[in-house]
Amino acid sequence: MVMFLFLVVALAVVVAAVTLAVVGGGEGSGPLPEAAPERLQDPLPPDRPVNRADVEGLRFPLALRGYRMADVDDALSRLGAELAERDARIAELESALAGARAAAHARSAGSGPEEKQ
Repeated sequence: MVMFLFLVVALAVVVAAVTLAVVGGGEGSGPLPEAAPERLQDPLPPDRPVNRADVEGLRFPLALRGYRMADVDDALSRLGAELAERDARIAELESALAGARAAAHARSAGSGPEEKQ
């Protein structure tokens, strides 16, 4: 019985010492400082359109359950907005090109008989 009590007291002392050391009561300058959460190191450039090298170089920091959702959502939102802007610009240019071709075709169809006279 005495041996059992000795083991229980020894176990309590060891647990208390380990807890005190982890919490910061041991040697050192106190408790561990709070670690800053990892943030996206290479954000997409805000001052110019995103290019292929920017997307290929984009690396998201790992979080507890994968990637930080806010960083991924921000990057995808930016890419989606730029793709939509580029699609609208392409459609506008294709429409202008079709109009220019139609005007050139009308001019060439109208000027053909006049040259023969």
